[in-house]
Amino acid sequence: MATIVNGIDLTVNKGEFLAITGPSGSGKSSLLYLIGLLDAPTEGEIFICGQPTSAMSDSERSDMRLSKLGFVFQFHFLLPEFSALENVLLPMRTLGELSETEMREKGTKLLTSLGLGDQVSRKPSQLSGGQRQRVAIARALANDPAIIVADEPTGNLDTVSTNQVFEIMREVANSGRTVIVVTHDVGLAARADRRVNVVDGKIAGIFVNDAAKKVPVAEPQ
Repeated sequence: MATIVNGIDLTVNKGEFLAITGPSGSGKSSLLYLIGLLDAPTEGEIFICGQPTSAMSDSERSDMRLSKLGFVFQFHFLLPEFSALENVLLPMRTLGELSETEMREKGTKLLTSLGLGDQVSRKPSQLSGGQRQRVAIARALANDPAIIVADEPTGNLDTVSTNQVFEIMREVANSGRTVIVVTHDVGLAARADRRVNVVDGKIAGIFVNDAAKKVPVAEPQ
């Protein structure tokens, strides 16, 4: 069996906006799925908010994904039969900590904060690509996660919508959440706090801010 990600030692700070880049097949999405507990490592440990996850049961991993992590993908994965608001309510209903009234108020507030206050009743087919992705971001934020992980969230968007989504990601990080984004667009990645370049399943370099100052990376043991 091929090793997809190997010898990576990476700490992401609270409130940091981190971009992961690399050529196709480099392992960047695999790394993101490990961080998001969608895949489990065969060796090593992944800590989420300081908590080790390798010994967790499937149920415990699922609970952590629901409460600590929010996901945004290249394809929005909105349920077509549901309105924008109903899509945002889904993770809140699964978590089950709020009343229906509280969930609707929170969902409406999230959509409004993303410029979709007048679109809450529309279904995905009635929204533009950028609007659908903003609904997906609102859904990712629904349970107040500590970490947002996004896999090519602008891959299907035009330039204007791409810039809007990245600005939203920046604002999310500024609010104190950690944002980790996989993107093929190095220009966009340079707008993050750090860029981690992955090649052949290993970290090839870490670059800080627009100056792209390289930070030394320890050789894998």
